[in-house]
Amino acid sequence: MAKAVTVLVGTTKGLFLLRSDEDRQTWRTLGPLCGGWGINHAIGDPDSGTIWAAGGGDFFGAGVWRSTDGGDSWSLSKLADGQIDEWVRNDPEAARMMGVAPSDPAPFSGELEALWSLGRAGGRLYAGGKPGMLYSSADAGQTWDRVEGITNHPSRDTWNPGAAGMTLHTFVAPPNNPGRMWIAISAAGVLASEDGGVTWDRRNRLSNAEACGHHHHPAAPRDGETGHCVHNMVHAGGDGDTLYQQNHHGVFRSRDGGRSWDDVTDGLPSTFGFPIAVHPGKPDTLWTFPLNGDTQGRFPPGAAAAVWRSRDGGDSWQACRDGLPQENCFFTVLRQAMAVDTAPRPGLYFGTNSGSVFASLDEGDSWSEIARHLPTVLCVETLHA
Repeated sequence: MAKAVTVLVGTTKGLFLLRSDEDRQTWRTLGPLCGGWGINHAIGDPDSGTIWAAGGGDFFGAGVWRSTDGGDSWSLSKLADGQIDEWVRNDPEAARMMGVAPSDPAPFSGELEALWSLGRAGGRLYAGGKPGMLYSSADAGQTWDRVEGITNHPSRDTWNPGAAGMTLHTFVAPPNNPGRMWIAISAAGVLASEDGGVTWDRRNRLSNAEACGHHHHPAAPRDGETGHCVHNMVHAGGDGDTLYQQNHHGVFRSRDGGRSWDDVTDGLPSTFGFPIAVHPGKPDTLWTFPLNGDTQGRFPPGAAAAVWRSRDGGDSWQACRDGLPQENCFFTVLRQAMAVDTAPRPGLYFGTNSGSVFASLDEGDSWSEIARHLPTVLCVETLHA
């Protein structure tokens, strides 16, 4: 029997849940949730139905929201304080006005600005944040510890912030090998652990087949490395070593767990974009959403939207446009705003900074808009339970 899909949509004004019928033809929207926080990333556990949503910023601080009843109720685990915490501690009248009770300082106040990514591995929940921090929880997100191998990494003093700051925005791990995990930090690049997060290696080297010339753009490949401003990264599934990343300056593929990378941008209309997604059962089928360039407006080339698909691991690409706006389209699809569900016929989804969510049930051949007029979409993930 088919199962309904929930699309988790993180926005600048809270989390929204798009719930389908069993055929994924009709969708209803629940939200905004999570106290109106900006939600940079959300994930769910298909076995328990638990949903986690991470985000925050200067005003609210940083934290992870958790729901164990499908989104009906939420609890917050605060990792770092924001401006509101100082206000309510020092001004009882402001606390009463906002309906907030003062609380003890959160454990990582002063070192963490916001959370940008979530992931699960080895029975633990992980949260990546700004500036370049990683935390882990052994109790499903109620309490947290630093991952000291990232906090004290020997190369840390050489990491440089991207335009959004030094954000740890991507965490990936194969489901059947919890000791292996990869993270991406803008702009420190890719780091990998083979021992459950105790030690980490930087993995940004171009393959020996890659002829890397001089590039003027500071985020472009140079000196034998990919360019450290990774925008998003995915694992191709199973226990294999294939990874894909959408970089600030191209799409790259690794067949050896990130130890070397091949540039597979050829055939795409631009080198710039944010998201990348991979088919859950076909490791050579992937999608990305190119934009015209980081200084040219960051909208689809020619103002005509297209998801670009490869069925051979990035060796060739095809544009998928049916159902997407082909005139006067100036939206952006951000780094975490594309995802695939795990239905027998997987659905592909992406969200835009203009508040729309599009879905395809035929691997990108055709598209329909399943939500519109939401706040700016920061992330899209799926829960197939």
